[in-house]
Amino acid sequence: MQIWTGLGNPGPQYALHRHNVGFMVCDVVAEMHDFGSVQKKFSGWVQEGRIGTEKVLLLKPATFMNESGRAVGEALRFYKLGPEALTVFHDELDLAPMKVKVRTGGGLAGHNGLRSIDQHIGPDFRRVRIGIGHPGHKDRVTGHVLGNYAKAEMDPLADMLAAIGAEADRLAAGEDERFMSDVAMRQQD
Repeated sequence: MQIWTGLGNPGPQYALHRHNVGFMVCDVVAEMHDFGSVQKKFSGWVQEGRIGTEKVLLLKPATFMNESGRAVGEALRFYKLGPEALTVFHDELDLAPMKVKVRTGGGLAGHNGLRSIDQHIGPDFRRVRIGIGHPGHKDRVTGHVLGNYAKAEMDPLADMLAAIGAEADRLAAGEDERFMSDVAMRQQD
């Protein structure tokens, strides 16, 4: 079993924030792959399903970003899984908007959700980094991250989310390079 966690903040007022792109990925993957209904579990919302031959639990922590690790830790302990079973979808300032990169381990880049997960389970989990771009000056970062996607970004955002959902079988199979390549190709169409 794999646990795929989308990072975000709970509540409708945060739904279109760049910081919530991880939640958006979970919603699209669940819909495209016919996951079961949403259940409240592990201090969050979960949906179970299959992607290819892999059983996947989608988890959206309800703990707010800074406590995401609590929900992730609960789920991993319940299923007796290690960090290698975890994939985290999160926003990334240091990537161009709508760029998607995958890596295992690495730094936290000032991301409080990643910091929380690192504190609960260590750094050796897979991350799907979703570019939101940098606003240019550090004083504008908080407003950018916690701001809604602009109207002009909505179509590219929908295309990127659909590409991630369509190529999720590659990610589930551990084909990270192929996943990145295929997502990028779908975004060019």
